[in-house]
Amino acid sequence: MATAILLRTDYDAQSLRALARRSRDARQVRRLLALAAAYDGAARAEAAAVGGMDRQTLRDWALRFNAEGPDGLISRKGAGAKPKLNPEQLAALIQLVEQGPLPAIHGVVRWRLVDLAGWIYDEYGVSLDTTRLGRILKNLGYGKLSARPRHRGQNEYALEDFKKTSPPGSKRSETISPMALKSNSGGRTKPA
Repeated sequence: MATAILLRTDYDAQSLRALARRSRDARQVRRLLALAAAYDGAARAEAAAVGGMDRQTLRDWALRFNAEGPDGLISRKGAGAKPKLNPEQLAALIQLVEQGPLPAIHGVVRWRLVDLAGWIYDEYGVSLDTTRLGRILKNLGYGKLSARPRHRGQNEYALEDFKKTSPPGSKRSETISPMALKSNSGGRTKPA
């Protein structure tokens, strides 16, 4: 037979139920009520059923409650993946972006994500995808800028000759609506 769950002595069932009434976190409330049932002497399976969990999970929460108290029953977010760039590398990347590329040294006239990812790999041996690098730069406040596309054979002096401008005295022709055509033709439309 399983041993009883040993819980802290500075709390009892009534104090845990009072904490559950004041709490706004539903998961913490369920855990507090399950532990309150355990304080009342309920079997481990019964106390776990009160909280909607199995016996092993109740035991894990009891250990966390014993170590941290009621605040230990609040769900926490995981730390997430470790960043690939440490703060020093990130500072060097920011400085490089702020200074801009030197064509003689870097071989480019403007930074692209591919170029920055290559520089990071050459300097630090860290492989970053361009999408991830773009997200890092966006979180740092940098945006993706792109120039308006321009054809390589475009002649800016010839553009003025091809602009469509109307003479000042011209009048815009009126368009005839399809409804006006129907009313003038007695309900029949003219073939196109």
